[in-house]
Amino acid sequence: MKVFAAELIGTLTLVLFGCGSAVLAGDQVGQLGIAFAFGLAIVAMAYGIGHISGCHVNPAVSFGAFIAGRMDGKTMLTYWLAQFIGATIGAGILFLIASGQNGYDVAVDGLGQNGWGTGYLGEYSLMAAIIFEVVATFLFLIVILGSTNLAAPTPMAGLSIGLTLTAIHIVGIQVTGVSVNPARSFGPALFAGGHAMSQLWLFLLAPLVGAGLAGMKARFGLLEKDPS
Repeated sequence: MKVFAAELIGTLTLVLFGCGSAVLAGDQVGQLGIAFAFGLAIVAMAYGIGHISGCHVNPAVSFGAFIAGRMDGKTMLTYWLAQFIGATIGAGILFLIASGQNGYDVAVDGLGQNGWGTGYLGEYSLMAAIIFEVVATFLFLIVILGSTNLAAPTPMAGLSIGLTLTAIHIVGIQVTGVSVNPARSFGPALFAGGHAMSQLWLFLLAPLVGAGLAGMKARFGLLEKDPS
């Protein structure tokens, strides 16, 4: 239960702070500020709950750990359940806060949901969105699996992972809004509905593909230092 609660709270925080920066303060902080909000949320939770659950707060991270042989299937599903519930609660809290502003309309203003194509941020194509999400998640998991390796300086893992997520957002917000996390996409899409729900499939599948590739790389020892 401690692990379940930690993952729920961590994912809630990521959605509330990350998506909240876009919805509540996007005009003030801009794309760079939003990118840092996501990254700093991960840094904070890494040191807040990392000792309890490892601070996955992302089904793709748990899947990558499973493929790498660091987690069994039953535990992964427990993490997934906590993460999706946490993301939904976080999006719900954000929706309640945003709705307190006069004139806010989730159908018009959104809730930080992901997307692509005509009318969405940079209006990138479906192919561009797929490539970005797969590659970005792969690179994100390489950093996570490498930083948490026993041979790595693990006290710095939270910072390296958070800064990587920040960099991914700086590059990719205009492409897809940046998912690399199926739960982060699921929560806001539930409340935004419409187009966000019809495009959700990409943000559920593409991050898992990227995470799986990184997990295989770790499983075959390609992230291990050669013995001297």
